[in-house]
Amino acid sequence: MAKERETVITVVTKGLDERAAPAGQACMVVFYGQNLGKRYFLEHSEQIIGRSDSVNIQVEQDSVSRQHAKIVSKEGRWVLIDLDSTNGSFVNDQQVTQTDLRDGDMVRVGQTIFKYLSGSNIESKYHEEIYRLTTMDGLTQAFNKRYFIETIERELNRAIRYGRMLSLIMFDIDHFKKINDTHGHLAGDYVLRELAGIVSHSLRREDVFARYGGEEFAIILPEIDKEGAVHVAEKLRGAVADHVFSFANENIPVTISLGVRNTMGDEPKLDTTKFVADADAKLYEAKQTGRNRVCH
Repeated sequence: MAKERETVITVVTKGLDERAAPAGQACMVVFYGQNLGKRYFLEHSEQIIGRSDSVNIQVEQDSVSRQHAKIVSKEGRWVLIDLDSTNGSFVNDQQVTQTDLRDGDMVRVGQTIFKYLSGSNIESKYHEEIYRLTTMDGLTQAFNKRYFIETIERELNRAIRYGRMLSLIMFDIDHFKKINDTHGHLAGDYVLRELAGIVSHSLRREDVFARYGGEEFAIILPEIDKEGAVHVAEKLRGAVADHVFSFANENIPVTISLGVRNTMGDEPKLDTTKFVADADAKLYEAKQTGRNRVCH
């Protein structure tokens, strides 16, 4: 909802580790959270993750236990073991007590997400991840706002130049603050990730799905008219409303409100700022007229 949002822009520089990786050295890269992009080499047979000052990989969050989990070397592989932490350890969004780590696994401790990288080409993998961090939102795996702005400018210019259709959907989660306040921020993160998965699996390959800021998202639909965009929006609204969001054995009711803006490519003076603002205004209208609806 445009009227009350404060957008947080993450710059991938703080904590970035410029050291070259030793040959074959596995590491954990911060994919979401503080010290974004920093990598921790797995240099010892046992390494502890937690909030304490004495651990190998420190995550300073109240939701993280002092000694939360450990990564140990066993017969040439790395194993993640939860240390009876209060909020649990997760690999690829599944809570685990002990599991082998595989290249590319996402490890979540509190609200921080690490990506485990291994293999002889770890240096190139690391730089690929840094590129991903400049274009993707680490929590939801949707594109980030920077990528969205670049893409909508390109697509709108193309639509106007060639007289082609372009649609934009802006949506956000209804009463998201209440979800955080009632169920906690870990539950809020879960809802964002789960919702992003629902949306991602419902779109075409050529569509662009991005996290615009906080709990607001955007979908760029090239070559789609207003009727088609409204159909997509209604489909997503229904899919989210029907989905069971369950976190820590509690069901969380989730709905979304959506605004749609379309152009047929016949508005030569239309710019990106107005195009996005118009879609955002329709989102605001959906919120003001009852939520869990589509306005266009």
